[in-house]
Amino acid sequence: MKTVRLTAAQAMVRYLANQMTEEGVPFIAGIWAIFGHGNVAGMGEALAGIRHDLPTYRGQNEQSMAHAAIAYSKQLRRSRAMAVTSSIGPGALNMVTAAALAHVNRLPVLFIPGDVFANRGPDPVLQQIEDFGDGLASVNDCFRTVSRYFDRISRPEHLLTALPRAMRTLTDPADCGPVTLAFCQDTQAEAYDYPESFFDRKIWHWRRPRPDENELERAVKAIRAAKNPVIVAGGGVHFSGATGTLAAFASRHNVPVVETQAGKSALSWDHASNFGPVGVTGASSANAVCENADLVIGLGTRFQDFTTGSWALFKNPARRILSLNVQPYDSAKHEAIPLVSDAKVGLELISAALGDHRFQAVDASLKEDWFAKADAVTAAPEDGNLLPTDMQVIGAVQRASRDNTVVMCAAGTMPGELHQLWKAGRPLSYHMEYGFSCMGYEIAGGLGIKMAEPDRDVIVMVGDGSYMMMNSELATAVAMGVKITLVITDNRGYGCINRLQMATGGEEFNNLYAHTNQASPMQIDFAAHAAAMGADARKVSSIADLEAALNGAREANVATVIVIDTDPYPTPEGGGYWWDVAVPEVSTRAEVTQARAAYEAALKERR
Repeated sequence: MKTVRLTAAQAMVRYLANQMTEEGVPFIAGIWAIFGHGNVAGMGEALAGIRHDLPTYRGQNEQSMAHAAIAYSKQLRRSRAMAVTSSIGPGALNMVTAAALAHVNRLPVLFIPGDVFANRGPDPVLQQIEDFGDGLASVNDCFRTVSRYFDRISRPEHLLTALPRAMRTLTDPADCGPVTLAFCQDTQAEAYDYPESFFDRKIWHWRRPRPDENELERAVKAIRAAKNPVIVAGGGVHFSGATGTLAAFASRHNVPVVETQAGKSALSWDHASNFGPVGVTGASSANAVCENADLVIGLGTRFQDFTTGSWALFKNPARRILSLNVQPYDSAKHEAIPLVSDAKVGLELISAALGDHRFQAVDASLKEDWFAKADAVTAAPEDGNLLPTDMQVIGAVQRASRDNTVVMCAAGTMPGELHQLWKAGRPLSYHMEYGFSCMGYEIAGGLGIKMAEPDRDVIVMVGDGSYMMMNSELATAVAMGVKITLVITDNRGYGCINRLQMATGGEEFNNLYAHTNQASPMQIDFAAHAAAMGADARKVSSIADLEAALNGAREANVATVIVIDTDPYPTPEGGGYWWDVAVPEVSTRAEVTQARAAYEAALKERR
């Protein structure tokens, strides 16, 4: 057997560079790196030597560069991924939040944090925590609960089994998610005689699991018995590449479709079968269909509480749930009829079994009424003296968008209002991280989307709160020449959670800057801050000026930032649904007591 002598770090990156997709490109498209004492000598030297085959990108924050990697994979429907490496200690811990985000959203990313010395020579090493009762403890143990596969590389030969297991997890449609390979820093530099065959190019195929025949038979029987079925389209529709199949299925069998945050844009907003967004941030049209449904067909959804209205949405006493999902855990939730299958394959087999079976049409006026309301609240304001609403900002961005536009967001006010109001056209034109709803994902995520699809017009919708949380990858976008457009809505605090606080009877407290403990008013010049990082930045004072700035951004040579002040209080009326947010049983505030009574009444509707 021929061997080649390499350090463990050199072996790792050479192996990763030779793992290919069916399209003949590396599955690991690159690696984001911030070097420290725990990875600069080993991983740093190895990455420098392979930079032409495995590009290295330098981020500003370990969490945000991981967000960029995750968004990259999400936009490419998990067909490719990126890796992220850090030193030990705080650098590693910064990535744990991103690992949780990837875990919740079933997205592949490879984390390679440096770790303590395997030989324990300089024990304790800089940044090492010490557990008085556990000699094996490391900060990287925090990754265990937020990784689909976790391993600690403390000997060079561990890579021979760990790396194939990592790749199997990253490319498995059911178990896909973050992988953590904690890499002891002395092990990174140790040499070993690896088999040359270990570095042969390997093509990884994305499996399409077919359903069990008995499960398929039960699913078809349940659908045939239904009178008012509805399909809840989740992110799995995109990951499976099943958007066209879903459109054909819905049209052929006349089944209404509603979309989750992750599933939005599965169908074009104007497709006859698309009744809009569902649940807490949903449209009245979609929620009305779901209230009446006797069979809820989950398609690639994990039935998050925002989707189900905390399980109060599906009111039909005869309601049953059928869950078509590639992950058995998701398919069996809430006593659903399980159908474990790839979404595309499963839909095709169900359609073939149903033949020409069609259901009675749903009242199209439900959808027409909702979009009439949406058009009204997103229209340009007649009174230019009032602060614009976030709804009107969305309208401006919608009017300035093109066929190749991707609008994206993650947390705060915008996710709910974009879900309700944005008219998504082509698949993956709507990119929302709402499984973890992680503030700070937005700018780094926009960078990742643009790296994944350079021809897309990427518009990042971000509130002032999320911008303050994590903005440093804007400088990275400028430095890399990655052109994205940021629309910063400045409502001077956490407007979304302030409204929730008020809705549960609480007084306005500690959310908007005006209600925080401060010695002087917060006055942040976001345009100046963004300009200091090299962006083409400006502040506008009206919706008309915002539209003009968005149109002008197309001609910019660098990332563009547009700031606009908005009113923190208005929100769309007529849409949305109840969400289980526990209200205190005891309070001196009458508003809280009233909210508690309403809360207890709502709990009785949950099924």
